[in-house]
Amino acid sequence: MTKQTPEAQEYIFAESRNRAELLEDPRKNTLLNQFRLLFAEMRPREWTKNLLLLAGLLFSGRLFYEASVIRAIVAFAAFCFASSAVYIMNDFVDIHRDRVHPVKRMRPLASGKLSPVAAKIGLAANALLAFALALTLYLLPLGVEQNSTILHIFSISLNIHSGAPMITGDPYSAFGGSNTLFLLFLAVYLALQVLYTFALKHIILLDIFTIAAGFALRAYEGAIAVAAPISPWLYVCALLLALFLGFGKRRSELVSLNESAALHRPLLKQYSLPMIDQFIGVITAAMIMAYSLYTFEGGIMRDQRMMLTIPAVIYGLFRYMYLTNMRGQGGSPADVLLRDRHIQGAIFVWLLVIFYLLDFAPVN
Repeated sequence: MTKQTPEAQEYIFAESRNRAELLEDPRKNTLLNQFRLLFAEMRPREWTKNLLLLAGLLFSGRLFYEASVIRAIVAFAAFCFASSAVYIMNDFVDIHRDRVHPVKRMRPLASGKLSPVAAKIGLAANALLAFALALTLYLLPLGVEQNSTILHIFSISLNIHSGAPMITGDPYSAFGGSNTLFLLFLAVYLALQVLYTFALKHIILLDIFTIAAGFALRAYEGAIAVAAPISPWLYVCALLLALFLGFGKRRSELVSLNESAALHRPLLKQYSLPMIDQFIGVITAAMIMAYSLYTFEGGIMRDQRMMLTIPAVIYGLFRYMYLTNMRGQGGSPADVLLRDRHIQGAIFVWLLVIFYLLDFAPVN
């Protein structure tokens, strides 16, 4: 008889423990309960990642133009449904490994409380809703007339300065137009996530770079949605931020799962804490430099006032590194964002300074 490895024994133990819990708490098959479980499986807390799509609205200075605000909200919602479809797909593929994880085993699908049929329906519905919202952009105007919207009139009443030029055309018309380009890159995003789920997440480094590419696509899609060209430095910053968070998550998995880390994610056998710490150090330095270069460039303001936001960015990065290294909280960036008051404060100060510089402070 072949002797079982410790990893196999841990897996069998996790499976039996999970089945015992299901017997103690039988699943409820009511339609309302299945809908609630499906919503939890969609991971709405992770939708905070899609806030990156609003960067185009903020940095283009079009925050007080209704047409741009509406288009940005529709784009944000489209990616929320798209990312939820990806989460459900990932949980289907990783259901057995998730049952070994101390936290992921409590997800509705991994715990067995959510019906696989309901999950499959939810996956298809989320994907369809994402594309339906993307198609809605074809019905929404790209441009606005000055003094013609409630938000713009409100900005004038507060004597707010807006450096955004009046939108007179589609800067992406040479590539098929903003609407078509948004729809195309939404499909690219979903295709990339499918490729990640079935292949790339098993290849060292490519797993993290694929996740980072998804963040860069979010930033690009946000600019496309409001038909606003954005500095390439912001895309670089989005890419580096995603790499920073991705390696932080891998580090947290290595620390929290210990010997069972490879059982949950076999690729973790190829990572080590010293190597990940080196990666994080290099990425942090590169991200600070990239963001600083963007502020030196001036962005929409064409001067260096954005340099005032650098301290908030550095503090936020260092705070996250502290939480990852000293408190083991890097496993879920969304949870860190929603719970840590220091990072929330850094983001608030960052937004406050940007809002003031873009919309209140006079141009020299």
